[in-house]
Amino acid sequence: MHDRHGRTHTESKYSLARSAPHLALMENGGEAAKWRFGAANPALEAAGRHNIRSLVHDLYDCLDRTDSRSVVPLGHGDPSVFACFRTAAAAEEAVVATALSGKHNNYARAAGVEEARSAVAEYLSRDLPYEVTADDVVITAGCNHAIEVMMAVLAAPGANVLLPRPGFPMYESRAALCGLEFRHFDLLPDKGWEVDLHGVEAVADESTVAMVIVNPNNPCGCVYSYDHLAKIAETARKLGILVISDEVYDHCVFGSKPFVPMGVFGAIAPVVTMGGISKRWMVPGWRLGWIAATDPNGILRDKKIIESAIGYRAISVDPATFIQGALPQIIANTEQTFFENAMNVLREAAEICYQKLKEIECVTCPHKPEGSMFVMVKLDLSCLDGIHDDVDFCSKVASEESVLICPGSGLGMKDWLRITFAVDPPLLEDGLERVKSFCKRHGKPRR
Repeated sequence: MHDRHGRTHTESKYSLARSAPHLALMENGGEAAKWRFGAANPALEAAGRHNIRSLVHDLYDCLDRTDSRSVVPLGHGDPSVFACFRTAAAAEEAVVATALSGKHNNYARAAGVEEARSAVAEYLSRDLPYEVTADDVVITAGCNHAIEVMMAVLAAPGANVLLPRPGFPMYESRAALCGLEFRHFDLLPDKGWEVDLHGVEAVADESTVAMVIVNPNNPCGCVYSYDHLAKIAETARKLGILVISDEVYDHCVFGSKPFVPMGVFGAIAPVVTMGGISKRWMVPGWRLGWIAATDPNGILRDKKIIESAIGYRAISVDPATFIQGALPQIIANTEQTFFENAMNVLREAAEICYQKLKEIECVTCPHKPEGSMFVMVKLDLSCLDGIHDDVDFCSKVASEESVLICPGSGLGMKDWLRITFAVDPPLLEDGLERVKSFCKRHGKPRR
């Protein structure tokens, strides 16, 4: 049958449902559905409370779109947007050649492409007194994915993990999401942000399974000495826990201290080293990282930590296979001059940052950055009028000066600020001048 518009009865019903779905339900004698989805996931909500990415990006909403000045991004560490930090030509050529080869369009094993695992093992072994093998390595979709994998692997019922404060909040997010309890130990600003080892022992108990260190450090910009790392290993051995060493900033050092991998002390306590190419090669968008057992005694393999990591990888995301396939050439073909030039720019930027911060009366920088791309500074609210806390400060700086800074609250340090100096030096200097002007404008009158 056709209606007066020439449509069949079925076509007329579909038209009715599109234009007035409630009428269609009534025609069919149905009732409005009672939808059962939409309840909050408490674990996801808990994880979201430690989401620094959202915190920083919320500041973009504070920007004055009528401000003709360039936005100065001092809130997150992505130097790749600046020409002075462009990655090595050899790295780009390796990726292009691998993509064009057609040899890595397939799925990879959960542990990763074998050639990539071997390349990482060889890369790490350069700085260690023993050899890491491909079987010790799991390839991940960036270092954030490595964090996800390790927090899930350690999340046995009742277990807890010790995290640094200030620290990288992805650890808290991932621990919360998988139901792993986390406890904090402090980094000491008056001692170059070293680990408070007495604090580590104080918060640990029989259910503690691991402690996390970040070296070179995000967010503090410190680089741990050989002696301090040895003490961390001895503390871990005393407690019977493993050390997760986040070394995504490996060799990103420009001060007096050399980079020493935690795996050097793997014979004292088992070490899981996490790293990637995102920072040293300035390619965070390539999403290629790794987990490695730097543990010459084989304790991690006996405890099936690497096996469990591979098992988790099998049910999570995969890093792009052509980036994995290019990794051996990326590592082998990048000339040392690229790294030297990148560190020279970072050294210059860190110096600009440190000197400009000394000119701003309402902030204090307790330790000159020596590595990574960040520095932590203390905000003195007593010098400012109408600024309530670090989040308020950052929101108003974004609005009035088009400068984005990460509030310390997102890192467990209320009324502190995390500033990245991995910015084109002239823009960095301009941004910090704007912060200085903001503080003068909002400063309390001197008596």
